[in-house]
Amino acid sequence: MTTRTATEQRERARASYDAFLAGCPSRQLLDRISNKWTALILAALGSGGPHRSGEACADGPRPMRYSELARRLAGVSQKMLTQTLRSLERDGLISRTVTPTVPVTVTYELTDLGLSLHHLMRGIKEWADTHMDVVLANGEAYDSRQR
Repeated sequence: MTTRTATEQRERARASYDAFLAGCPSRQLLDRISNKWTALILAALGSGGPHRSGEACADGPRPMRYSELARRLAGVSQKMLTQTLRSLERDGLISRTVTPTVPVTVTYELTDLGLSLHHLMRGIKEWADTHMDVVLANGEAYDSRQR
């Protein structure tokens, strides 16, 4: 039996990732990133958010404070936002910076890895925004046929 270095073992495992297989770790990752709050946080951090006037901002990714994210994500609970941010930080998709001010300032920002996923999540969000009327109409048509 040949001995492999850790790098060789990781490369071999990476080549065999297939989310269609039940035991594949990439399936667990898909489960984590397909959460609605994950998608919305990544989209929010990558979009720059609205200006205080409410106008859209085209500045691109920028750090956001916890309170900014909470305001941007209508309906998210404090517990869910905190859990999702911790998970994203653990997976290396966002970074958390604590600035020792009074009170302490904490900001969240996309990492390069998070930015690569942001582009996909932003596209999914935009697709949902654009096609919601059609999806709702299809649902109503389907339901009316089922009666």
